[in-house]
Amino acid sequence: MEQQFDQLVQAINIASDARQANLHQDALRFISTFENDHANGWRAGLTLFTMMNSNGTRKYSPQVRFFGLRLLESFLEAKYEPLDNDTFQFLKAELLDYIRSEYLVGNAEANTTFLRNKLSHILTLFFLCTYLDQWPTFFSDLFDLIRPQNSQSTSAAPDYNPHVSLLFFHLVIEISGEVADQMLKSARSFSAVRHARDTKVRDAVRARDAPGINEAVLTIVASGAERMAQVRKGEITAPINQITEVVDWGIRTFGSYVGWVDINLTVTPTTIPLLFSLLSDPSLPIRLATCGALLRMVSKGLKEPTDKLQLYKVLSLGQVLAALEERTRQEQQQRGEDTDEGEESYREALARLLNGLGLELAKLMEEAADNEDIRNEATRQLDELRPTTLHFLADPFDDTCSTIFPLLSTVLTTLKKAKRSSQENLPEQTRSFLSSALTTILQKMKWDEDQDPEDMDDDDKHAFESFRKGDLRVHLDSISVIETDMVLQTVENLIMTTFNSYQSGSPLKWNEIELAVYLVYIFGDINKTGGKGRAAFCHAPPVAKEARKKTDYSEYPLTTHGNLLFSMVGCGVGSYPHVAVTMQFFETCARYGDFFKVRKECIIPLLQAMVGPRGVHHPETTARSRVYYLFYKFLKEDRNEISPELGLSLLEEFRDTLAIQVDLPELESPEQDMLSEAVANSGIFDSQLYLFETAGMLISLSFKKPEECESLLQGIVQPLLQELSTSLQRISSPQDVVHILKVHHTIMALGSVAKGFPEFPSPLPPDYISPPIAVFREMTQAIVVSLEAMNVFKVVREATRFAIGRIVATAGSHVIDFIPALMANLLAHFEPSELVEFLTFIGLFMHRLSKEIFDVVNQLISPLHVRIMELLAAPVTGTDDKITHSETKKSYLAFLNNVMANTLSGVFISEVNKAQLEAILGFILRIAEDLSDPASQRLAFAFLTKCIDVWAREPKSDGQPANANTPASASMNGDGEVPRLPGFQHFIYEQIVPVAFRVPASPNFNIKDGQMLVVLTEISTMLKTIFWARDREFPNFLVSAFFPSMGWPSDTATDFASKVAEMDQKVFRKYFTDFVRASKQSAGT
Repeated sequence: MEQQFDQLVQAINIASDARQANLHQDALRFISTFENDHANGWRAGLTLFTMMNSNGTRKYSPQVRFFGLRLLESFLEAKYEPLDNDTFQFLKAELLDYIRSEYLVGNAEANTTFLRNKLSHILTLFFLCTYLDQWPTFFSDLFDLIRPQNSQSTSAAPDYNPHVSLLFFHLVIEISGEVADQMLKSARSFSAVRHARDTKVRDAVRARDAPGINEAVLTIVASGAERMAQVRKGEITAPINQITEVVDWGIRTFGSYVGWVDINLTVTPTTIPLLFSLLSDPSLPIRLATCGALLRMVSKGLKEPTDKLQLYKVLSLGQVLAALEERTRQEQQQRGEDTDEGEESYREALARLLNGLGLELAKLMEEAADNEDIRNEATRQLDELRPTTLHFLADPFDDTCSTIFPLLSTVLTTLKKAKRSSQENLPEQTRSFLSSALTTILQKMKWDEDQDPEDMDDDDKHAFESFRKGDLRVHLDSISVIETDMVLQTVENLIMTTFNSYQSGSPLKWNEIELAVYLVYIFGDINKTGGKGRAAFCHAPPVAKEARKKTDYSEYPLTTHGNLLFSMVGCGVGSYPHVAVTMQFFETCARYGDFFKVRKECIIPLLQAMVGPRGVHHPETTARSRVYYLFYKFLKEDRNEISPELGLSLLEEFRDTLAIQVDLPELESPEQDMLSEAVANSGIFDSQLYLFETAGMLISLSFKKPEECESLLQGIVQPLLQELSTSLQRISSPQDVVHILKVHHTIMALGSVAKGFPEFPSPLPPDYISPPIAVFREMTQAIVVSLEAMNVFKVVREATRFAIGRIVATAGSHVIDFIPALMANLLAHFEPSELVEFLTFIGLFMHRLSKEIFDVVNQLISPLHVRIMELLAAPVTGTDDKITHSETKKSYLAFLNNVMANTLSGVFISEVNKAQLEAILGFILRIAEDLSDPASQRLAFAFLTKCIDVWAREPKSDGQPANANTPASASMNGDGEVPRLPGFQHFIYEQIVPVAFRVPASPNFNIKDGQMLVVLTEISTMLKTIFWARDREFPNFLVSAFFPSMGWPSDTATDFASKVAEMDQKVFRKYFTDFVRASKQSAGT
């Protein structure tokens, strides 16, 4: 056994030594044999921890001793019942001997804090399983060790053993956590046995030892506080840091149990003065601990509201906090810019204590709604906290300020409820509080003057922006609900005062101006009564949409928001030499484009600023990138207010920014693909695409002069086409990443230019002036040629899909002759993950081009179906494969539905594809019965419904389909003729109808599931469509053949068939849902 013990020590040392990593696994395997031996492993653990050398030192290293405690922990944490007597007596004796040797006469593991903490946990586990029946004197035995009989203290305050005192404190804190901390309990797996045991222990401690524990804790704390005072006065010599540590942990211990022991023990004539004296102690840790203890005290649950109010009266905590807040605020002001983080944490703790007290009072007000006396007293006490709340709200440190947000939110919520329930004006005291809170919140919205947002750490910048846009805005909106006029007037005054001062030449700090501009930005959100569109900015009568462009809105007076925007633009703050002000100015202008439609004289100054050195030519990349988007956003909103001449001028101003630049990111690992990473992190290029779209937008303004429009477009496009050609020629291998990216970026830029043009209309209106079709064809041809040369690169295929999609939207069928070559090259090299985007891409073509795309889709259907079936049949090996599989299936089903919806159903029964139709329908039927994927089920039934509508109708004598006036559409062929599929009705009756009834009848069909209900709705629509297509033939088939084969009663079958025929779709949908629900209930599923 001794040899095995030595091997265990050796294994622990090896496992702890990074230099012996090659032996770690063997060592861990050997160690695990002791860990798994719960019956005997603890003995080895105890020996490892306590064994000593002949000279009185511990025999083993801290790492070995810590492992010994882990073995004890494994043994004790699973013990919910008492130990056998021998084990208990042995462990008790050994642990008490250890405490005497290490804590009474030793250094209490002074250099190994982790061992002290682990020991506290072990003793707690031992206490939990022995206190009830075996060691009821646990605390008494500890008390005997705290003050040795031979104490020789010369101080008036007793000299309690600091080491044992700290051990005692840690034990009580651990025990409180185990038996009463709900957060700790919820974090671990629930055990009914453990829960019952812990409850009994808690109740036993309350009954037996709570008074003794409380007396011991407070006695040690009071003694320590007295000794600290004596040391500080020089009356005695003692280790002040050790005494401070004892008092600190003593207060923490008091706070740990104050919530679950009798309040009469913890709130006494001696306790409160002691706590309040420590609340102002020079030691920061003691002050923080005291704040925490008082917070737990005021948050303690008491059965009677009157008891809680009496507690708060006794504490008079509001007055104490007011005095401490004032004192610490003055100290803060005296420190100036010399921040003391410790003292700021103290103010934060005081604010947290105030917040807790206020929330408890607010809770009392709500719970005692029927008791006027309690409600009035709670209201009075809460009102007394308001001045202190405002001071903490105004604290320059956001952490302190935000600590009282829950209280402020609760107060404002209460006032909102009072506002809704009463039409009376609020008391002047309350309005004054709201006004002060509003002013403070507005000032808190300012950036710190000494921090430049452009130079700040991203996390700090994001934190302030979230703070301003989140909590502060929420409180501002709440006050606005209560006192709308006050908020609007205050905000307006602050904005106008700032703008007027700036215009008059008064010196203003950048953050003051930025705040005023930001408030203009959010004014539209604050002013809930403002109008929409132009009406938000001027008092004009309603104007018909077609007459708005010719209406002179300048003769109408501006609204408050309109006046604020007019002042902002007119006072010149947009030229303030600070990037934060400039950017907020541009953000505000871009957000309220409708304002510039009523004050058009403001448009040119704004656009000149945007294309200048403060805008798209800003030296800072981040600012420049953002302005690219804001410039685009503004012009898109106000394009009808821009003349072709102004558009041409603007285009020339930013033409130099259209040079494409490739940025290569730094790869984090060799496995990353540079092409993919460079596209995903393309730097400023993503924002630059907005400029290319803007260029297309401005060029399109000259549409009435086709030659000029074409010339302008060529001026932008030709350099791109030249760049594309040059880059293609320079690519010799897949390693030419920069040139491949140049091709990608150029194709994307061409697509963005096309996107700036209006969409090609369908049908064409009279006198329609086409865009420069020749240029768009040239662009398309160049892109297709580039794709043909580089179709092995996924990024190029992606860029091509983007660009061609935009060109088709602009040029319509004029580029359709390039589509076959495009499709061939897109499918030449293909990754499974691209199928979804490809199907969406084809769907766009079908929507835009309809009949013109028939031949392309006709050639595509069969090979596409085969490719997708291969993909769906491939084994799923991971999460990515599973997602790709699911998304591909849904996209393919959506694609098939789109084919039917875009008058292209003839492709399925053409000579090219009719042999594949049976396979496609078989796939659809399998999906329709797959209950594990209701979203795909719905699409499958929707496709079957469309097929029935198109192919199953019997023609009338005039050649039109039967029931042609039904909601479904029957004309769904590329050439406009009504296609039919002879014999399709047999497929309906033999395959589709059985599936329609098998699916809801399945035991796994959960009608309570919302997605399943959608599937059921789709089935009901399909059944009605069969009737519309086949008329009386369908209900006759149900009654005479199908329902009898399923064993339905004849009356049920007849009733159902008549409902299919007689009810309209909406009524039948409800009937069918109720029918299925009743059927499943009767079947017990």
